[in-house]
Amino acid sequence: MRIRNAPSRFHALQLFLALVCGVNVAWAQPNADMPPAAAREPASEPRNPDHQEIEAALAADEKTAAEAGATPAPQKPAPAGGGSLNPDLSFIADFAAAYFSDDEHLQTGAHDPSETGFNLQQLELAVGSSVDPYFRFDANLVFALSGVEIEEAYGTTLNLPLGLQARAGQFLTRFGRLNSTHPHAWNFVDQPFALGRIFGGEGNRGLGIEVSWLTPLPWYVEVVVSSTRADGEGTMRSFFGADDLGVESFDDLLYVTAIKQFFPLSEDLSFLFGVSGAFGPNASGRDNRTDVYGTDLYLKYKPITTASFNVVSLQSEWFYRRRQLPGELLHDVSGYAEVFWRFAQRWGTAARYEYGSPALDSSGAVFVGDPLDSEWTESRHRISSNLTFWPSEFSRLRLQGSRDMPGFRSGIWAAFLALELVTGAHGAHAF
Repeated sequence: MRIRNAPSRFHALQLFLALVCGVNVAWAQPNADMPPAAAREPASEPRNPDHQEIEAALAADEKTAAEAGATPAPQKPAPAGGGSLNPDLSFIADFAAAYFSDDEHLQTGAHDPSETGFNLQQLELAVGSSVDPYFRFDANLVFALSGVEIEEAYGTTLNLPLGLQARAGQFLTRFGRLNSTHPHAWNFVDQPFALGRIFGGEGNRGLGIEVSWLTPLPWYVEVVVSSTRADGEGTMRSFFGADDLGVESFDDLLYVTAIKQFFPLSEDLSFLFGVSGAFGPNASGRDNRTDVYGTDLYLKYKPITTASFNVVSLQSEWFYRRRQLPGELLHDVSGYAEVFWRFAQRWGTAARYEYGSPALDSSGAVFVGDPLDSEWTESRHRISSNLTFWPSEFSRLRLQGSRDMPGFRSGIWAAFLALELVTGAHGAHAF
């Protein structure tokens, strides 16, 4: 499909949706000769023979019931506002067989394989539905061998003016690119250790409110601002975490800001670039703060002008963190870069490099005795690669190996064989 003549703003939005959500969106050019959308005839599709047999059987049953004088069953009224009484439900199961050369591995993700042997990474129940013309409700419940947790549960507005949208509840903040996604959307079995180092195993999430604004600029620019609680698992590494000091003022909340930009470089090549910030109190003292600055980019090549299954993408995120401690100011840098290549309809491969610096004090010297990572006194590197096979859009097999090279201890080899199964109304893996 060629979209060269589309207005630049909608052109960018189309490719952005296709890139981020895996959704194919068709934009129609305005045409004064075309009737309004409501008056157009739907495009005809081939009839399934099985459906024809079912419809014929139902018609025969209705005819028989009418001849016998039976009263048709009453129809249930539609809920007010057009919402569905039955929300969309889906289950996503992730399992992994794992091997670690050292039992004291340094995995940081809550959904990472955590021990040699068989692991249930998670069983996720995703629930979603439009409540009415004004709000949509979404929730993600995660089942593990240790129990059940509410990962996300929030409402999103549907019809705010001026390009605005708001959501409220428990949600993953939109800091960077990977934080707001779930494991089934990752290119790897485990999350980068940079994310776990900065925000903890669950990523940055909390109970609060978020407002986003799609600006009227000629290219896609979205501005996001959120305010959430600074305590809990989603803030355990940089903010209050488990040591909740309470909320006495607005300074005791966690604030996340992000600017996300999308550039259609060509019909086959797209580029996303974002900057983010997270600012809030940490548990070392009432007046001590933590600031996290991040930048992310995503470059994707996917031919849409020719028939091809090839997809190549480059994704990278880097974080700079400043932490106030009593009498000291620490700073560190962490990040990753990964490349993914889908070389056939059902096959893909990926490679990733990760880096983490030690915490430095205000003079630039390595800080000894960091309360978060006391042994992290030298740089850490990790390289990973994998091969993925999709038997269908609803299942995935992934073989992954990695070499972790922390300068402060011996290296660690790891290998994973992961299986993912998706059932229900959740979107299939993009083919």
